[in-house]
Amino acid sequence: MSTTNITLTHSCCIEGMKKMPSGQTDLIVTSPPYNLGIDYNTYQDTHERSAFISWCLEWALEVKRVMSNDASFFLNVGAAPSNPLLPHQLLLALTEDKDTPLFTLQNTFHWIKSISVKNRTGETTSVGHFKPINSQRYVNDCHEYIFHLTKTGNVQLDRKGAGVPYVHKSNITRWGHTEGADKRCRGNTWFIPYDTIKSRAKDRPHPATFPIGLTEQCIRIHGQNREIHLLDPFNGIGTSAVAALRMGISSYTGFDIDADYLSITRERLAAEEAQDQRP
Repeated sequence: MSTTNITLTHSCCIEGMKKMPSGQTDLIVTSPPYNLGIDYNTYQDTHERSAFISWCLEWALEVKRVMSNDASFFLNVGAAPSNPLLPHQLLLALTEDKDTPLFTLQNTFHWIKSISVKNRTGETTSVGHFKPINSQRYVNDCHEYIFHLTKTGNVQLDRKGAGVPYVHKSNITRWGHTEGADKRCRGNTWFIPYDTIKSRAKDRPHPATFPIGLTEQCIRIHGQNREIHLLDPFNGIGTSAVAALRMGISSYTGFDIDADYLSITRERLAAEEAQDQRP
């Protein structure tokens, strides 16, 4: 594991980012509050919709300012079955200003948390984790969005960096674009389940986390360069920080208004480093 310069700041992300230099951040992976009434320690997750969107535009403006021209901004947004339009309303606000839109939507990824598929013998297998809901109107929601936003829509990606092997190996030589490599673009559906936990209070003491593998996937597809500077404006308990450490990228910056979450982040990073030093 390479050394990663990690900076954690107890601050509102807007004020924190204002102190960062312009144009020097390569990658942003974050999941802001969804305004769905989630029970965070400090943040109040219930606001009038227009006020929430305005606040998102405020922090997103700072995100754009700190981004380099070829940076990628991966925005994870989920919805509730009874409130399905929020991700799309936020995306439109970020991309559809008539004069100067903040961002271009370059890709949309679907983070699949749970899926059921038939195998070749016809048996149905379910894998992953889902949170069941008690409703006769809605089905269980097993996915969230990852919007890949850039300044121009022309950012080059390492499509095979997060790729998968060919099922039918004859395709390796059949298609010229493979260049003989047994790896193809994964596409825009990412099955990334949560790690199994024994105690939520101990293993996942935050009401709205995403898996470390999700940030790792974003790093790979953007291009795993040692000199990457990764930013997560909503650090939470440090999922992106742990991913930065595991992937050995140059530096990470995280902001959070909750001091307890930052303390947990430091504990997770210390545990990760201790594990890496074991013989």
